[in-house]
Formats: sequence, structure tokens, C-alpha cells
Amino acid sequence: MSSPAPPQIAYLDCFSGVSGDMLLGALLHAGLDRQLLTEELGKLQLDGLELLVEEKNVNAISSIKVTISSKRRQELRTLPAIVQILEQSFLAPAIIDQASKVFQALARAEAKVHAIPVDQVHFHEVGALDTIVDVVGTLVGLHHLGITRLFCSFLPTSHGFVKCAHGLLPLPAPAVCELLVGIPTYGVDLQQELITPTGAALVATLVEDYGPLPSMAISATGYGAGSHILTNGQPNLLRIIIGRAIDVDEQQSVEVIETNLDDWSPEGFPYLCEQLFAQGALDVTLAPIQMKKGRPGFALQVISPPAYAHLLKEIILSETTAIGLRFRRETRRTLPREKVAVATPWGNIMAKKVHTPTGSIIYPEYEECREIARRHRVPLQEVYNAVRSNTVRCS
Repeated sequence: MSSPAPPQIAYLDCFSGVSGDMLLGALLHAGLDRQLLTEELGKLQLDGLELLVEEKNVNAISSIKVTISSKRRQELRTLPAIVQILEQSFLAPAIIDQASKVFQALARAEAKVHAIPVDQVHFHEVGALDTIVDVVGTLVGLHHLGITRLFCSFLPTSHGFVKCAHGLLPLPAPAVCELLVGIPTYGVDLQQELITPTGAALVATLVEDYGPLPSMAISATGYGAGSHILTNGQPNLLRIIIGRAIDVDEQQSVEVIETNLDDWSPEGFPYLCEQLFAQGALDVTLAPIQMKKGRPGFALQVISPPAYAHLLKEIILSETTAIGLRFRRETRRTLPREKVAVATPWGNIMAKKVHTPTGSIIYPEYEECREIARRHRVPLQEVYNAVRSNTVRCS
């Protein structure tokens, strides 16, 4: 297997849902080498495998449609049988491990739906050759294209029924609902399957976070075509956007964490702030409130980057008397800012320069001004005024 490309991130734009073949097609369209994919799939040692890759125009958008077939009759497979196929293959250990996790997620979902042990799940469509190829091929594609972090949009869920080996099942399929626990979704008025169990398992196992497109310098875009035409006319495509992550000074998608405290001493608030800010909190506030039965209390609010939210919740639950938390995703807009050095009678003082729609404003930094006031024994307000009135000397 050739060396992977430099580390990149990717975003799954699932405006028409997600399936294993759509994801594999999108990776091929974005640059995954077909010959390399064929060679890697050959390491599964599955006789009679036929991989058809064809270009397809959907609503005038170029895409790739992947179809897998076999000359051999497909057998029903259990999780141990699939894991054995993976472990006896010549694939890279990392791909074997990740593929096993995807099928374990599928098995757990099916086992819960049918109330049977995980090892007794017969996958039917999920255990067929095409699903094994979709899962392994997707992981090969991510590795080959150097994608180390995967992000995803919120997922659309349809309604109605789908025909499968068990008969008619409601949409989203029961196993899909189990796999999407904790994943942001929204309903659409379509009576066609948008999310397959394989697609849901890949997303649930591999995706790091959900929301809008993360900050990146885009290097490639690919489209994978689905198997049917959507009745509302929208293209049945999955789009993958690949690029280099770009660090931004301010995160515009945040998680807001809140709780009300009626039996907590606020003298611990400064220490709590230290712990939260040390672990990535963007802002922390505490406000007095009147609680039920007339008891005084406090409303604690923490604004967090989504990636740090879990750790900050643990700190709140450990350092306060909170027994429950509320949290939600929000978007925000922040003004561009930079640190600058301002000339004053006491030397250069670091300040914050904020660029507003009507011009730039210099804001003194409290800690810097406090130290100058203490050292030179001048009023703090005098230092503030000096910073606000002087021009920027250097940056």
C-alpha cells in the first residue's frame, strides 16, 4: 500500500443522507486511486468479487456510482464470521481494527432491535459482500487520502417504510435509529430511505463532530451517487470536502453549558474559573437568581468549544454541587482582534485591538494595567485612560 497523503480533515455533507456505497463513491471521486482500491480489496481474499466504478451525472453534477457484485451466492454472516474474514486478510492492522469496530456497532444495534445476543445476529444485507467492501473500501480511502479527522453535517431522516429481509420496516430503519443515538438529526418529508445501517455505522464510528463545515483550506471535493432517484428532485448524492485544517482565533460554533445552584458557596467561583479556563473554556459567568420556594441561588453558564465540552462538564459536576446540566449548540459572531503594544508614560503596555465595522478600538487588558498601577502607585483608571488615548506603537 502506498504511503498516505499529508494529514488532512474531511467533511461529510449529507444533504441526501449517507450509505456505504455513496461514501466510497465520494472518496473515489475525490481522488482515491481505483487500482489501489482494487489491490487493497484483494487482500480480503474474497473470491469472485467484482467492483464496478462508473461516472454518473446527477442533476448535472458529476459523481461516482459504486456497485459491488459476486459470482458466488452470498451467505448470511454473523459478527464472528466477519471479524474472522478481516483478521485473516492482509489489510493493515489499523484498517482491520476500524472495520471491526464498524461491524461491532452494527451488530450491537441489530442485537438490541431483535433482542438477541450480539454474536447471533445474522446481518442479511449488512453481512453481504457489498457491505464488507463498502466498509473496508471507505477506510482504505480515508487512509490513502491522508484523512485523519472526519466531520459531518446533521443527518436528514425520512419516513415511510423500506423492504428488507425482515419484511417492511419503518424509516429510519430500527437499527439506524440505534446507531444514531446522540447524533444530531432532522426530519424531511420524504418516504424513501436516506440513511442505511452501513452508512449510519460508518458515521457513528468514524466521525469526530457534527455541525457546519469546519475551518479548512479545501483541496478536493467528491460526490458519491446513491442507488435511487429522490422523489422531491434533489440530487441523491453525498459530498465529501477534503482539506487542511486552519486554526482560527475564535470558534464560531460553541456549546453553552448551564446549571442552577442553590446550595453552593460562590467563594469557590474563582477556583472553578481557573479550572475551566485551563481546560479550554471560552467564557464563564455566574449570576444571582431567585429559585423556587424563595431560595437564593446562582446561574452558572460556561461557553465551550465543542471538542472540550465533555471535559468541562466533568469539572462542573466535580467542583460544584450541580447534579445536572443543560447544554446546547449555538453559533456566534465575533469581531477580529489582535494584541498590540501601546506606548504610555510607564512604557509599552499590551492591549487588545478590536476591529469593528466602524473602525478599530483599543481595549486595555486588566492584568497589564493592574500591574502598572501597583508598581508605579498610580490610579488604575489613569492607566486605563493612557492606554485608550495613545496610539499603537508596535504590534
